Amino acid sequence: MDLFNQDRHRNVLPNDGTVHYLGMILNQDQANHYLQNLLREVPWKNDEAIIYGKHIITKRKVAWYGDKDFAYTYSNTTRFALPWTKSLFELKTKVETITQQKFNSCLLNLYHDGSEGMTWHSDDEEALGKNTTIASLSLGAERKFSFKHKRTKQTVSLVLENSGLLVMKDETQTHWLHSLPKTTKVMRPRVNLTFRTFLQ
Repeated sequence: MDLFNQDRHRNVLPNDGTVHYLGMILNQDQANHYLQNLLREVPWKNDEAIIYGKHIITKRKVAWYGDKDFAYTYSNTTRFALPWTKSLFELKTKVETITQQKFNSCLLNLYHDGSEGMTWHSDDEEALGKNTTIASLSLGAERKFSFKHKRTKQTVSLVLENSGLLVMKDETQTHWLHSLPKTTKVMRPRVNLTFRTFLQ
C-alpha cells in the first residue's frame, strides 16, 4: 500500500496505532540550508550494536542530542546526549510548534546514500515510555519508509520528502515495526531527526 497524496489528518495506519504524515515543513532553500549545517556541524559517529554477542559497526552514522546529557541505551550500547546546536534547537522549536508536543531529545541518523538503510524495528525502549510520541523529520534525499504490523504482517509504505515530517504516536511502537529499505536509486545523503521525550 503506497500513499503518495497523504492527507495531513488521515491516519497512515489502518489500526493499532496513529501515524500522521504532515508533508514538507520547510521550503527547499531552508531544508538544504539545515541539511548542510547538520552535515558540517554534527560530530557524526558510526552506529554500533551488539547483536548475539557480535559487535556490529554500521556505515550509517548517528548523533544523540538532548536538554541534558541523557544516557540512551539501545542495541546494547550507550550514548550520552550532546547539547543542542543552534540549527537543531531551531528545528526542534519548529517541530514542537507544528505538533503541539514538547520534546527533550533527538536521535539523528545520517544515511550517505540508498545503500544504507534501517531494518525492521520499534522505538519501544523503556526510556521512551509507553505510547510515546516521536516526530521524525527528514532532510535530503527522498526515501521510502515502511511499517509492518507485528501480528498480521500487514505493511504500509510512504515516501518521505525533503523536510517531510512524520509523527508516530499512541500504540504505534507496541504493534508496528518500521524500516527504511535500501535502494540503488538514491545517490544523495539523507539526515533523519527523530525528536523524542526521554524519561528522566
